[in-house]
Amino acid sequence: MVEKEMRNFALRDLEGNEIGVFTGKSPRQAALKAANRGHTDIQLRERGARKVHIFTGERVQVDKPKWRAGLDGRQDLEAAGQKSGYREDGIT
Repeated sequence: MVEKEMRNFALRDLEGNEIGVFTGKSPRQAALKAANRGHTDIQLRERGARKVHIFTGERVQVDKPKWRAGLDGRQDLEAAGQKSGYREDGIT
């Protein structure tokens, strides 16, 4: 079985400025990392491709189950769409 390579995704704010980089094998994995750090409106530009992945969500604190003492919380994330044809000047 061929293992997927890690990809880099640049986190963009609402104005299009890149404010961070998250690494993952899929856009969802990188978005979960961003949501875990408190971001709610997530736009991830895939480096090396002309795609912007859009997610909305938040981190929700849940009660610890008795059988698992090390659980801190979980991310509630929903895919909102994808844009193609990304240009560096911000015009799509």
